[in-house]
Amino acid sequence: MPITRLALPLGDTERPVPVWALRLANALPFIVLPHCLWRLPFAVGFTMGMIDPNRPPMPWWTPVYVVGLSVLTEALCLLTTGLVAGWGEVFPRWIPFIGGRRVPPLAAVIPAVLGGLALVAMFDLYPLAWAGVLPEAGYSNGWWMALARVCISPAMLWGPIVLALAWAYYRRRRPARAAAQWP
Repeated sequence: MPITRLALPLGDTERPVPVWALRLANALPFIVLPHCLWRLPFAVGFTMGMIDPNRPPMPWWTPVYVVGLSVLTEALCLLTTGLVAGWGEVFPRWIPFIGGRRVPPLAAVIPAVLGGLALVAMFDLYPLAWAGVLPEAGYSNGWWMALARVCISPAMLWGPIVLALAWAYYRRRRPARAAAQWP
């Protein structure tokens, strides 16, 4: 059953958002969160059980980079909610020249699809490494390896979720004439 009012104060959409898309968009920051949290100890030099005898010393900017990468990851996940929110259909009024105008559907769909494909390509290497096809980082014991896999595995869904949300956004925002012709 589609809904028009969102659970979060994100604004109304022109056409109803499928419930599955709304749930996925709201869940995405929490799906990727374990990966972001797993990454944070590396900022202070804790290797989470990884063994790499050839690892050079950490540069001074590593903590800023690791924390910034985790924050950026979560920010991009939150940005994905624009594919199910009213602010993803109309530019905010505070943006000069284009504020208050409709967002062209392809202006949201193309970056979402490209980002989703990049995420799929980036995270597809993990299962290959876990299957032994590609080399994997060594761990001091199986518990550290299990923790890494449990924390990284949900992030592998990020790309497919963004692609599914982009598809739902496009289906919802396409012109009415094209909607009537599309099965």
